[in-house]
Amino acid sequence: MALPLLLAACGTAGGASPQDAGPPRPGGTLRLGISSNPDCIDPQQVSTNASVNVGRQLVDSLTDQDPETGAITPWLADRWTVSPDSTSFTFHLRSGATFSDGSPVDAAAVKTSFDGIKALGAKALLGSSYLAAYRGATVVDPATVRLDFTQPSAQFLQASSTMSLGVLAPAAFRRTAEQRCQGAGLIGSGPFVFTSLKPNQDIVLSKRTGYHWGSPLWRHQGEAYVDKIDFRVVPEPGVRSGSLTSGQLDAITDVQPVDEPQFSGNGFAEPVRPNPGIVFNLHANVTRGVLADQKVRQAVSKGVNRPEVTSTVLTPNYKPATSILGSATPLYTDLSKELAYDPAGAQALLQSDGWVPGPDGIRTKNGQRLTASVLFSPVFNQNQSVLELIQQQLRKIGFDLKIELHTNAEVTRLQQAGQYDFLWYNVTRADPDILRQQFSTKTNNRSKLPADNPLDASLAEQSATVDPAKRKPAAEKAQRTIVEQAYAIPVFELTQVLGVGPNAHDVGFEASSRLQLFDAWVSGS
Repeated sequence: MALPLLLAACGTAGGASPQDAGPPRPGGTLRLGISSNPDCIDPQQVSTNASVNVGRQLVDSLTDQDPETGAITPWLADRWTVSPDSTSFTFHLRSGATFSDGSPVDAAAVKTSFDGIKALGAKALLGSSYLAAYRGATVVDPATVRLDFTQPSAQFLQASSTMSLGVLAPAAFRRTAEQRCQGAGLIGSGPFVFTSLKPNQDIVLSKRTGYHWGSPLWRHQGEAYVDKIDFRVVPEPGVRSGSLTSGQLDAITDVQPVDEPQFSGNGFAEPVRPNPGIVFNLHANVTRGVLADQKVRQAVSKGVNRPEVTSTVLTPNYKPATSILGSATPLYTDLSKELAYDPAGAQALLQSDGWVPGPDGIRTKNGQRLTASVLFSPVFNQNQSVLELIQQQLRKIGFDLKIELHTNAEVTRLQQAGQYDFLWYNVTRADPDILRQQFSTKTNNRSKLPADNPLDASLAEQSATVDPAKRKPAAEKAQRTIVEQAYAIPVFELTQVLGVGPNAHDVGFEASSRLQLFDAWVSGS
């Protein structure tokens, strides 16, 4: 099954059109420019985009997720059952799959791998959140494994399709977590195997000979096409783009808005896909200063002109937020009416709340200025430009938004200490349970909500069943509550924009908007 690509007007998936390139052919090296140095390439530990795009190629998952429908489909497991209370998941494994050291992908290996992820704790940044309620695994028989949880965990079924819960061989856990980060002992069952890593230079993966248990969602079965993938670290966007146009690279990630026109036509393509999960947003700490006032938060939401952000700072490849969840997320609810730009409504709301314009245009109330700061890190190159535009927009309603740039580590420290007014971030995940992870009082509770808040119940309800028809009402209620209470102010959907040269083809995305390179191939110059 073909993966969906929302393509730039003049581009085609993978460079030259199919009639020009002919049928896919095996062989060659895909030279892929990435924007940052992966600090770790162990799929179970990584969290940055660059790391994820490398790690995804090394491991298979128990299930896969259809990018078009969000449905969970077979992969290493050909079928499964879920207990009525979503606390127990039994997977029946397909036969014939092996790890790169020749050992079988059996129930004992799956148990060892999931126990290993749980043991990593915070080092498994994503996986540990998916396994927060993991009780343990039971080997029912060599081809059957049951994973049990201490509380309803409907989200686990989608989590089982992610790279973060990709299965590693038992031998991999004889190495330390730090060794696996650098590729030592990184033994997966995926279509590629680790070959070499040179920090700040490149990571090379090689095709796994004899691989024949790929996801049914992929375009072909058998081995991958390319012999090698050479991930080359090129942090400077202009240099990355120039290397693609000059033919030194076959494809690049993280094409910046200013560079997008270069790859529209002329044999180049721009595959794009919006990220599912939580959109870039101003996440309010409702215990801090003026943001404790619900009407202030609601006014801020009305004062953000989302279409202006995407049309001025970004490009048409980026969508204005229409919910706290991105439109590619299963069970997303369109709340575009609630998020319409309404500066007059914002000003009326503030005026009725006692906030009156001061001499510099910023409103005050009982001697207090209408101001709050936002913490951000440069994880996305346009973050500062976006926030500066929002700052200008909010001044028009009398709100002073102060912008504070910090490193990723500093933002994490301040967030954990609760020392923030607004947090600026996004989180990628193709499941609505990502809301529970960030908003529930039983998890991260980034809004610092009290225990009796109106959101917790719907977040818990959507986590209690894997049935989409039953989950949807609760997921919709949670999205609506977050937007209406302005616990967070959604702004825009992050989009993955690739640049693909004339010799690269079928460079695609999986459901989490991570690279899927099994079907990629290269043609001669």
